[in-house]
Amino acid sequence: MKLTKIFMLPFLIAVIISGCRKDFLDRAPLSQITTDNFYKSSSDLRLATAAIYAQPWSDWNNFPLLGIGDILSGNMLQPYNADLAQLTSFSITSDNGQISSSWRCFYKIVAHCNTNIKAINTKLPDSVPVKNKNGALGELKFLRATAYFHLAQLWGAVPIIEDNDKLIKNPLLPRHKLSDVYKFMINDLRFATAYLPTRDQPGRLTTWAAQGMLAKVYLTRAGIGGSRSQTDLDSAAFYARNVINSSGLTLLPSYYNLFRTQFNDNSESLFAFQWAPGVGYGNGNAIQTQFAPSGSVVPPGGGWGGAIGPTFDLDSLYTPQDSIRRKATFMLTGDHYPELNAAGGGYTATACSVKKHIVGTAADNNSPTMDIWSSPEHNAILRLADVYLVYVEALLGNNSSTVDAEALRVFNMVRRRAGVDPVTTITAESLRNERRIELAFEGQYWFDLVRLSYYNPQGAIKLLGNQILQNTRVQFTYDPATGKKTKSTNGIVITPPTIATFTLPIPATEVTADPKLLDAPVAYY
Repeated sequence: MKLTKIFMLPFLIAVIISGCRKDFLDRAPLSQITTDNFYKSSSDLRLATAAIYAQPWSDWNNFPLLGIGDILSGNMLQPYNADLAQLTSFSITSDNGQISSSWRCFYKIVAHCNTNIKAINTKLPDSVPVKNKNGALGELKFLRATAYFHLAQLWGAVPIIEDNDKLIKNPLLPRHKLSDVYKFMINDLRFATAYLPTRDQPGRLTTWAAQGMLAKVYLTRAGIGGSRSQTDLDSAAFYARNVINSSGLTLLPSYYNLFRTQFNDNSESLFAFQWAPGVGYGNGNAIQTQFAPSGSVVPPGGGWGGAIGPTFDLDSLYTPQDSIRRKATFMLTGDHYPELNAAGGGYTATACSVKKHIVGTAADNNSPTMDIWSSPEHNAILRLADVYLVYVEALLGNNSSTVDAEALRVFNMVRRRAGVDPVTTITAESLRNERRIELAFEGQYWFDLVRLSYYNPQGAIKLLGNQILQNTRVQFTYDPATGKKTKSTNGIVITPPTIATFTLPIPATEVTADPKLLDAPVAYY
């Protein structure tokens, strides 16, 4: 695989300097740091693990997170960028830049975690308390498992790399069976569940984050092979229930505030990227520069998302009552946002555009060092509402509907927070739509479709196919005077989806470097 150079990075120096906010870690001056002399104390462990909460994820975060999660799934559309147009048309090639950067990003994270896990296990002195050692290993194994969870959902069978040194000696690796990839990440997350603390400073991982992610992994694995495993569904429900009933964590009262920087690392955020402002290109959170509809609502030089907007398909799911989540997720022409460019009187939308992750200017966020490459938003990758809905899906299981009191209690907590009436019955379709609305523009809907494709491939294909048949995989205009919405045309020819659509092509550069990636997957265990 084309990963050898990544494993040789002087990771501790480069990532620690650029990737973390000041209040997330305190560091002494860095000089002549190596893996041989760095891991000497508990504070060294905290410094090393904190470095993987941000910068290594930037290549995924800045475009593919929403490009794959929401454009490929039909929530969002960008008709002009060639790579993103491929996502809309289901005609993704192995040369697609978004696909290549995502693959490299996840294996870079794996490499960083492997480096630190090995160094901690071999170089940490006995004077460091075992509790602190295992806590650091728990963070690293959570992060490695999360990277593999993305890899498995996007590419299916992928190489499992646990020791960077072995890869350097033999860079030609096969893919491993999908069941083994899931087993590997479950082992990592079970370790994290056991050794991460119940409480830590804001932004740091806890056992509740690990249990929430473990619930989601079990829920996804349940469908591998065609029918959902009740054992895995029960495990998903068990861990999600623990988070809901034992963590003491609650939904943030305001859905809208979830995506404002003043509420970073709130009680609902289980795992969020810890971006810092003013760290420059490639080191920070550049989502709003790429997706904001206007340069007036971001630092000078940004705001390139005027052509990006919600699809008619996504918009059709929102009822008039569901206005809080809709306005927090995407703008309709005429919507006013007083917190964006507040000094200029706020921002009034001139088209249907992205809102979620658009947090405003440096002045709006009281962040003088903020630039176009480094929004201070700590965007959540796993939050409590997601775990609530994972729990409901695990309880629903193989049934088409449920009136289970516990499922309804949790499901309606999510709806009530959004200002939407509770329901008395949950169907597979209503749950899927609830997840789609609640988590829209957070990169989640594609993974929901992949999970469905494991055990109901025709159902997943039909959902995407209906977007084509009904011509809803398009953008739209909105007239605030009449309330009329009109579908837009873009000239994109969309290829009918098949089961193969749910597995991305392996990047051509990786196959060139490692032809064994084209071989049939082999067992890891």
